[in-house]
Amino acid sequence: MAEKSASPEEQRGMKLIAEAEKKAGSGKSGGFWSKFAGGGSSKIDEAIDLFCQAANQFKMAKNWSQAGYAFSQAAGLNLQSDNKNEAASKYIDASVCYKKIDANQAIECLKKAVEIQTEMGRFSMAAKQHITIAEIYESELQNIDQAIVHYERAADYYQGEESQSHAAKCLQKVAHYAAEKEDYMKAIQIFEQIANRNAENAMLKYSAKEYFFKAALCHLCVDPLNAQHALTRYEETFPSFQDTREYGLLKKVLGCMEDSNVDGFTEAVREYDSISRIDQWTTQLLLRAKRTLGEADLT
Repeated sequence: MAEKSASPEEQRGMKLIAEAEKKAGSGKSGGFWSKFAGGGSSKIDEAIDLFCQAANQFKMAKNWSQAGYAFSQAAGLNLQSDNKNEAASKYIDASVCYKKIDANQAIECLKKAVEIQTEMGRFSMAAKQHITIAEIYESELQNIDQAIVHYERAADYYQGEESQSHAAKCLQKVAHYAAEKEDYMKAIQIFEQIANRNAENAMLKYSAKEYFFKAALCHLCVDPLNAQHALTRYEETFPSFQDTREYGLLKKVLGCMEDSNVDGFTEAVREYDSISRIDQWTTQLLLRAKRTLGEADLT
């Protein structure tokens, strides 16, 4: 089978890369006088521009591998010139290209951007890259353990910058995955932390019920008595929780678990779901709680 011929954009891209590599090489070997006169720096800047032009040609041709390579080369030269902001930016551009064909390569570029941004003290920006890495592990590589690691790192950076709302979004992902992996105590700790913080904030108070509810569901999977004690604490911390449908469901299923009432458990869930559709994560935890009664489904 004949090899596919290069498109006009790819041909232009390859010429630009060859020119960029030549400029970069002459910039590196210019010696003392070249650097003293600014010649080396100028050659490097020209090489960076040519690599970026090449990357854009390859993007038009949808040759993502070469586009990623060209942006990575531009990033490396920016780093050599101590232009750290641009270096991080070009590594991110490279990651966007690589993500279309090679998730691991995209992650490597993002990690380089993170290294630069943390060195510069740009922790909020580094947190964004950790989120993107986590999302790639989730959707492309199905590696939930690594996704959790990077959501936690993002949350740490956001908390260090006092960006609590962004940190909470990352921690929610961690808690959801922890519960799915049956690490209930970790999930409970995070959900309760978010719920307590929201309960003290007039603007976020309404959302506190969601996190108290999720924490209680995790308790249900550990032990009904744990769940009852937790509900008592939540009532004291957030009295209006008792007026919610989520609280009503928890009280009903708790009562059914104490009485080994399988039919009552099923009916309580069915009644709740008829008004407020139960999502997959909540369904999964309710199923696990119901299995303690010897039942494997919610119907």
